[in-house]
Amino acid sequence: MANPLLMLLARRQPTAHTAPLRRVAVPVPTEVPSTDAIFLVLRRMRGPLIVLIATFSISVLGLMLIPGVDDQGRPHQLTAFDAFYVISYTATTIGFGELPYPFTTLQRMWVIVAIYASVVGWAYSIGALFALMQDRGFREAVALQRFRRRVAKLAEPFFIVAGYGQTGRRVCASLDDLGKRFVVIDVDQSAINKMTTGALVVDAPAIDGNATNPAMLGLAGLGHPRCAGVIALTDDAEANLSIVMTVNLLRPELPVYARADDREIAERMCDFEPAGVVNPFDEYGEYLLMALRRPSTFQLVSWFLNPRGTPLPPRREGLADGRWVIVGDNKFTREVTADFTAAGLDVTHASPQEGAPDLTGAVGVVAGAGRDATNLAVAAHARRENPGMFISVRQSTIRHEALLDAFDPDSVFVPSQLVAREILARVIAPHLWSFLEQVMQQDDEWAQGVLKALRRRCGSATPETVLLQLDRAHAPSVVRWLRTHELTLRDLLRHPEDRTQRLPVAVLAIICDDHTRYAPDLDQPVRVGDQLLLAGRGIGFDMLSGTLFSDAAVEYVSTGRQVPTTWLFRLAYNARRRRLEG
Repeated sequence: MANPLLMLLARRQPTAHTAPLRRVAVPVPTEVPSTDAIFLVLRRMRGPLIVLIATFSISVLGLMLIPGVDDQGRPHQLTAFDAFYVISYTATTIGFGELPYPFTTLQRMWVIVAIYASVVGWAYSIGALFALMQDRGFREAVALQRFRRRVAKLAEPFFIVAGYGQTGRRVCASLDDLGKRFVVIDVDQSAINKMTTGALVVDAPAIDGNATNPAMLGLAGLGHPRCAGVIALTDDAEANLSIVMTVNLLRPELPVYARADDREIAERMCDFEPAGVVNPFDEYGEYLLMALRRPSTFQLVSWFLNPRGTPLPPRREGLADGRWVIVGDNKFTREVTADFTAAGLDVTHASPQEGAPDLTGAVGVVAGAGRDATNLAVAAHARRENPGMFISVRQSTIRHEALLDAFDPDSVFVPSQLVAREILARVIAPHLWSFLEQVMQQDDEWAQGVLKALRRRCGSATPETVLLQLDRAHAPSVVRWLRTHELTLRDLLRHPEDRTQRLPVAVLAIICDDHTRYAPDLDQPVRVGDQLLLAGRGIGFDMLSGTLFSDAAVEYVSTGRQVPTTWLFRLAYNARRRRLEG
């Protein structure tokens, strides 16, 4: 689509409390209301097992008491072991044999009785076992124990994702593409079934359960040492609030990200210090205003939040001075209308039940009804009235995504996509998110300057972002050079084969100790331990790796001297240079 407006920066940051809410550290509960599978088997199979044991015992006892004869015609009786051995392979239909001597007629008659009795007992027991396996409680107990074992065996950092709706599927698919592990909880078994049959690379643990139960979160790994955070994406804002409360009180050191479609509940969440609260209905109007009044800021932020390779969103100006028509009758429409009115724009609200709205003199229309068909009809009417009008359309379900792609409006509001994009930006690239928050705090001219510099270096498609640590593991040659020399950002980003050219890489921020400098000057020297937030193309990062791991390349980009690449020839070169200088 031309311009998804898929950006959401938190206007209300979680409140910073001087004292934690938790006063007593308690273990994370993991016991959910369920029945142990082994106990359930023993309880339900008690009757059939008694029948089998009684049948075998009576059969063995009778075979021991009935007299037989040996090969000499003398009386002989079977021992307890011999009788048990014969009944074991006979009653289980494995085979038949008479030992240690051929049986008498009376013994054979007793074995016939034992065979039929055991068949009835086995049929009764197997039928009871099959009925147990079909029992919902037993299957849930088995699934719960299997889920517990899989979570306990996780050896990599993982996230707990509560809710596997449209938003949850987007988040989990992105985490799976990035090779990150996760555990899923959802109250709907059909959603769990869709996940297990989906096209995920990793078979992630999943369970149907209520995430508002702290024990269910504990079972999903809240107390696991490898748990990296919790993402609450259920359709119930109250349930997401409960999850935020649970994480804050039981594991306050873990980040928790939550969706809240209700403004009051979002404000309650902030009291529990979540890492991020996303309220798309409350904030979408604010970002429409950003696109209208701060187009460069909007372009820069939405550019980075779009998938890699997405073209730069077009710049639209002069739209804030005309009349806007907002169509709809739900919470989203009321929020956008309130935002536009508070900003001093000329806003007209229209109900979708009144038919086609009056768009005379309007510069833009927001189709925000609860049904996609209604919104598309409003958008089509607006385009026929004025092809140059700014059209924003709300999309409620993914079923109509192809229709909106074909219509290509200026902006599409997809709540699930918007929430997924922001949460992924916070989870996967927190330093990039910090940079975007800094962009929001600057004026439009600053954003325009950063955008121009990035386009010169990286082109017009969404670049990749990398956080580079200047240490022995990630940049050994740079670390060795910095022991005795100075290296600037400008030199570091030179082409390792032609230092007069710049790599298609730009520096978004440099993190020195606890201080972060955004859009730094390229003449700033770097130090060992610095972190560089870089944006660029894949080929640029490949060339930069050559500099990071080559002593000769570092010296060339810094001084322009061409030196041997091998250690032995470089040692001879340095010795000759010292001789000449001396």
